[in-house]
Amino acid sequence: MKCRGLGTTSQGVSAWDLRPYHHLRCLSPLCLPGLLTAVVGAGIGGSAVAHFLQQHFGPRVQIDVFEKGTVGGRLATISVNKQHYESGAASFHSLSLHMQDFVKQLGLRHRREVVGRSAIFSGEHFVLEETDWYLLNLFRLWWHYGISFLRLQMWVEEVMEKFMRIYKYQAHGYAFSGVEELLYSLGESAFVNMTQRSVAESLLQVGVTQRFIDDVVSAVLRASYGQSAAMPAFAGAMSLAGAQGSLWSVEGGNKLVCSGLLKLTKANVIHATVTSVTLQNTEGKPLYYVEYENEVGNGSDFYDIVVIATPLHLDNSSSSITFEGFDPPIDAAQGSFQPTVVSLVHGYLNSSYFGFPDPKLFPFASILTTDFPNFFCALDNICPVNISANFRRKQPQEAAVWRVQSHKPLLRSQLKTLFRSYYSVQTAEWRAHPVYGSPGTLPRFALHDQLFHLNALEWAASSVEVMAVAAKNVALLAYNRWYQDLDKIDQKDLIHKVKTEL
Repeated sequence: MKCRGLGTTSQGVSAWDLRPYHHLRCLSPLCLPGLLTAVVGAGIGGSAVAHFLQQHFGPRVQIDVFEKGTVGGRLATISVNKQHYESGAASFHSLSLHMQDFVKQLGLRHRREVVGRSAIFSGEHFVLEETDWYLLNLFRLWWHYGISFLRLQMWVEEVMEKFMRIYKYQAHGYAFSGVEELLYSLGESAFVNMTQRSVAESLLQVGVTQRFIDDVVSAVLRASYGQSAAMPAFAGAMSLAGAQGSLWSVEGGNKLVCSGLLKLTKANVIHATVTSVTLQNTEGKPLYYVEYENEVGNGSDFYDIVVIATPLHLDNSSSSITFEGFDPPIDAAQGSFQPTVVSLVHGYLNSSYFGFPDPKLFPFASILTTDFPNFFCALDNICPVNISANFRRKQPQEAAVWRVQSHKPLLRSQLKTLFRSYYSVQTAEWRAHPVYGSPGTLPRFALHDQLFHLNALEWAASSVEVMAVAAKNVALLAYNRWYQDLDKIDQKDLIHKVKTEL
C-alpha cells in the first residue's frame, strides 16, 4: 500500500485542520523518496503525461490520475448490435509519432484498413467524387480546380515539415512554458501569425482558388473541426494534413492506448472530480493542496506537481476547478468548445437523398459536406474496432452502422432524410474542439512553478497527437524546472542548437 503523507479523505480528519503543518511530509522509507504528482484527466493527454513523467523522473514519481468519467476521454466506443465502434477520435495520421510509439510500447496493433470511396455533398449534388483510380482522381481535381490541390498540398507539407521539428527538440529534452514559445521555435513568427489569420486568407495568398476552398477545404474542416475556413490557419493546416496522409487506428479501440499507458505507468486512478488547487507556501519548492469529490465523499492530498489535463473553458464544468492562494490569481479558462454530436445509426441509408434511387449503385462509404446542408457535417459507413480476417464492408443496400457528425442531436425528420429505416440510434455528445474565433493571446502551459495546463496547446490546434506532443512538453517542463535545468526551457534558435548537439 502506498504511503500518502498527510492526504486525508472525508472519513478522516479535515485536511484544512492540518494546513499549518503541510511541511511535515511522511518520513516513512516508502514515502521519503516519492515525488507526488496529480494529473487531472485520463484522456490521451493525461495518460500520456503520466507515462512521460515516469519516463523522465523514474520510479520515484507517484502519480494519481483523477478522472470524473471514463478513462480515454475523447477516445471512446459505443456498442451497436454486439459490436464496438469508435464514437470519439476515429483515426490518426501516419506521422503521429508519439501515438505510433505508444502502440508499439503497449504491444497493440493497427486495425486492418477496409477501403472505401469518399465524396463531397453540397446539399443538392456531389461536387467531388472519388474513384478507384488514382490518376482519374487527380484529373478530376485538375479539371475542376486547376492546380489548387497542388498548392494546398505544398502549403500543408511546408507546415508539417516544420511542425515535425518538435519531435527532435523533445528528444533532446527541450520544453516550452507557453504555446507561443513552442510555435515560434518551430516556425518562428510565421507559425504564430498562423494562429491569427484564417485558413481561407492564407490559402488565397498562396494561389488556392476560392471555389476549391468552398468545395473541398471547408468540407474537410467541417468533418474534423465542425468549423469553416474562417478558422485559424495553423489549426486548419493540422486538419488538412490528416486528410492528405494515410490514416490508421488501433485494433480493439483507440481508447486502449489510454488505459494501456496508465497500466504501464502503474498510475493510481481516482474516479473523482477535482474542485480546487491551493498553493501552500513552503520553504523551497511549493506544495499544491488538491481537493476532490466523488460519490463516496470528499478527499484531498498534497502534491509536488499538478498537471491539468482537461480543457479549462467557459462552458465546461471542469472549469469549476478553483485556484486559490496564487499571486497573481490564476484564470486559465479560455473561450468555448465546439459541441459535436456523434450519432451511430444502424439502418438503411436513403441513397435517393444523394441522387441514387437504386441503393445498390451507391458507391461511397464516406460523405463530407460543404456549408450546406447544415444539419450534418459528415456521414461514414464505419467498421467495428475488431475486424476479423473475413470481414467485409456492408453493401449499400444492406443495413450498416453509419456514423453521423452534427452540431446538434439529429431530429427524427433529419434521420428520416438520411435513412430509409433504422434499427437503433446511439449518440455521444462531445465538446470536441475549441471554437476558434477572434484572435487572442495564446495560453501558457505553466500556470505556476509546478502547476501546468496541458490542454493549452489545443488553442493552437486540436488533435490526439497534438495532445501527446503537449503531454511530452509538460513532462519535460516539469522535469527541467524541478532540476533547474533552465537551459532546456524556452530556448530560441533550437534548429542550430540541436544540430550542434548532434
